[in-house]
Amino acid sequence: MEIIFKDIYFQGQCNNQKLLVKTYGKDMAKKIRRRLDDLQAVTTLEDMRSLFPGRCHELRHNRAGQLSLDLVHPQRLIFEPANDPIPRKIDGGIDWTQVTAIRILSIEDPHPRGRS
Repeated sequence: MEIIFKDIYFQGQCNNQKLLVKTYGKDMAKKIRRRLDDLQAVTTLEDMRSLFPGRCHELRHNRAGQLSLDLVHPQRLIFEPANDPIPRKIDGGIDWTQVTAIRILSIEDPHPRGRS
């Protein structure tokens, strides 16, 4: 799958192991690199459901249209489809079988404070 980053700075951070370790720590950096490698290895987003662990799932509410992959709890790799147009199913949801490009947005805990 094609991976795009929200900006050049974040791309540099995610693609430099020393910088990842400095920013996130050794365990988290290793997990981030593994998830990025997993995403790059698949053809479509649908492949992430069955081939790799990480609980790839769509977010809801004000994050609708974004997806996340587990890192080190509670942190997640947040991304969105980067196909133009975004492939949609008849019901309006994202058609995972047609998503071949993603944009990495952030590494964060997507849950509002006070909820888990």
